[in-house]
Amino acid sequence: MRSNNILDIHAPVAEALAAGQPVVALESTIITHGMPWPRNNEMAADVEALIRAEGAVPATIAVIDGRLKIGLSDGERAALAQAKDPMKLSRADLAFALAEGRSGGTTVAATMIAAHMAGIAVFATGGIGGVHKGAETSFDISADLDELARTPVIVVSAGPKAILDTEKTLEVLETRGVPVVAFATDTMPAFWSRHSPHKAPLRLDTPQAIARFQATRKALGIDGGMLIANPVPAADEIAAGEMARHIAAAQDEALERGVSGKAMTPFLLARILELTDGASLATNIALVKNNAILAARIAREIAAA
Repeated sequence: MRSNNILDIHAPVAEALAAGQPVVALESTIITHGMPWPRNNEMAADVEALIRAEGAVPATIAVIDGRLKIGLSDGERAALAQAKDPMKLSRADLAFALAEGRSGGTTVAATMIAAHMAGIAVFATGGIGGVHKGAETSFDISADLDELARTPVIVVSAGPKAILDTEKTLEVLETRGVPVVAFATDTMPAFWSRHSPHKAPLRLDTPQAIARFQATRKALGIDGGMLIANPVPAADEIAAGEMARHIAAAQDEALERGVSGKAMTPFLLARILELTDGASLATNIALVKNNAILAARIAREIAAA
């Protein structure tokens, strides 16, 4: 393991980075806040294995006992998956967790920060945060959007989480100058569903084209990241109309209970899990795996350039 005063880089990740081999970053809130033990650990191990099968090295990012981990051993991942009351870390509190010796899962924003520090160019997740419905009064907008605007990491996702206001999220990303690229589709995916009502701002159909686009942005001196919106496989999707009903019911309940801030997304996802009798979690796992495969292929193209 290579370390400095902030980062601990797991040996296989450090070796791959030193050799110019493809590496894919993975976030860890899906482990700490996404599902219960042991399914969270099993899912994370499966995603890492898929990345290895594609010829890349996985680097799951998390904070453990005040150390920023770039890649986890099997034991560290299992311990994180069973951690009691881990923090959910974004840009605002990542340094706090390190300074206070805490443990936590990294969100999209925090994972992007850590990946860039370590020299990792590609990151796979499920869905990004964005503009929550009702943000015109609550001002509930994820830090993920500003991070995409400032940190040069390619983020492969199934689009914004479907509990969000996709139209406003796309508008904010456009304002921030973030390229939003749908993979092999003309419409934005809707997380659990393959299609939303919204046209994709950009479309590319191969990992090579995505790597070429990012290289061209870099040559122009354009800062910031890129969002790749990768539709969930057809066999695993839940129909958009069905999901819309469940999302509306969960949001009404959140409003009645006064849920807000960082508690909103976990509450909605948990309630939707109940309303779909577990189907939403199965689809979530499928789309994360699908994104990991695409991210590994993009990372391979970047490494080969």
